[in-house]
Amino acid sequence: MRKNYFRTINITAFIFAVFFSNISFAQLNLNNLNNINTGEVHGNFQADAQYYIADSSIGADPAPEKMLMNSFANIIYTRGKFSAGIRYESYLNARQGFDSRYQGTGIPYRFAAYKSDELEVTVGNFYQQFGSGFILRSYEDRGLGFDNALDGIRLKYEPYKGIYLTGLTGKQRSFMTQGPGIVRGFDGEIQINDVFKKLADKKLIVTVGGSFVSRYQKDDDQTLILPENVGASAGRFKINRNNFALNGEYAYKINDPNAANKYIYKPGEALLLAANYAKKGFAVSLSASRTDNMNFRSDRTASVNNLLINYTPALNKQHTYSLLSFYPYASQPNGEFQFSSEVNWKIIKKSDYKLDITFNYSGSNDLDTSRLNPLTDSTLQGYKANSYFMGKKVLLRDCYFEVNQKFGKKFKMSVIYSYQEYNNKFLKGASDAGSVIIYTHIAVVDMTYKIKSDRAVRVELQHLATKEDKQNWVYALAEFTINSNWFVAVLDQYNYGNTHKDVNGTYDKRFHFYNLSAGFNKNANRITLSYGKQRAGIFCVGGICRQVPASNGITLSITSSF
Repeated sequence: MRKNYFRTINITAFIFAVFFSNISFAQLNLNNLNNINTGEVHGNFQADAQYYIADSSIGADPAPEKMLMNSFANIIYTRGKFSAGIRYESYLNARQGFDSRYQGTGIPYRFAAYKSDELEVTVGNFYQQFGSGFILRSYEDRGLGFDNALDGIRLKYEPYKGIYLTGLTGKQRSFMTQGPGIVRGFDGEIQINDVFKKLADKKLIVTVGGSFVSRYQKDDDQTLILPENVGASAGRFKINRNNFALNGEYAYKINDPNAANKYIYKPGEALLLAANYAKKGFAVSLSASRTDNMNFRSDRTASVNNLLINYTPALNKQHTYSLLSFYPYASQPNGEFQFSSEVNWKIIKKSDYKLDITFNYSGSNDLDTSRLNPLTDSTLQGYKANSYFMGKKVLLRDCYFEVNQKFGKKFKMSVIYSYQEYNNKFLKGASDAGSVIIYTHIAVVDMTYKIKSDRAVRVELQHLATKEDKQNWVYALAEFTINSNWFVAVLDQYNYGNTHKDVNGTYDKRFHFYNLSAGFNKNANRITLSYGKQRAGIFCVGGICRQVPASNGITLSITSSF
């Protein structure tokens, strides 16, 4: 399959090249070039290369190639209502922490699209999300090494103002090839106030929508009778009135035996409710979701992040500071009950002395279920739900408090405190019974001082205290910027509380994970060079995660856009 796939891609790239060349030569033969719309070409480029140094003390494995690199380039042509593009990718070989199935070079993403007044047609690769993503979310995140782009045909049609229809069919990207399943979907959304003119000026704004997605995959199992067509449907609504908003979505998936749910025949369902209230200087939000057996893939045998059709939104606070995200949460599509509440309050609104606070409390539990006896469970449901609410097992708790204050035009500071409970055994599969739940207290202070209008220094201090796992950590960073073009930064993350001792009674696991980096920005170009050590851990964005191995070495990153 892979050989034929790239042959098709190369042919497509050749057609694009000829098409663009014909446009250019045809335009040269015209008399008045100034009045011709020749179209525009835009794109971007990124290369991340790392030279690896073996460091057995922190578990950093050597790379046989010494240097590994991930890189890509997007080239997009637009002319009026037409657009087309390709993305060239190169993994020689993929950097550590990214799936090794990203290997070699090729053009796994190419498309052509045309948009008229009511109809938009896309052929080739595309990304799409229906509603909150419970039954379909195709997207990419390069930091995660995640890309489940669809390759096929998509139609978007607006027959009447306020009515939006989308239909698609295609196969999903699986690293440098394609998955075996065919994905088909339809989504419709109606903005009630636009459809009915009498409601156009009403303060109450209502939007409703519905989706259906199916997957076809041949049943080639020798022991089980597996459904070749698996369908999932969802309905959603959104209501706005003045400062208040309420939205929700419910999704249902028919029985879908797969590797993730251990081939049970239980249907899946998901529910999300969220409410928000905001006025000038104050906002509050509440949300909750319940997900049960909603792992949906275009290949029933796939695992980890490969060939996911849908997405389970993570409601917990998304952290960017290193120690706050030390124990990240991965969404549990097979079963979880999530909740989140947040309050934002701007106490002082003057531009030079702004003071605002944020409080967030979020968490997740398992579901209240009971296992069924496989000897008497003739329907192969696997388990049953005892109630619709959360179970007793805590997966995550995060109590977060943040204060941001500006002190005039030169100095600003953020102070953060977070108390977290993390189910290490359930979320990471830890075998140590003594660290089933990890309890952490984390504090962050982030200060920026403008020395001059074109120069600033930023200092970031973090501390994590826990009696479980690897004990206490401290983190310090200092960054100096000049003209927003140059920057130099140095940081150190030190596991000073590690209690592990060698045979001589010496603390031998109290490592420093330091990093020195420098960078240059000009216009749309950025070059960053760094040297240092990276601790092993998990990196997550929105509940999707990847393992990050320990490493030691030099990293060069170059980005550019045009």
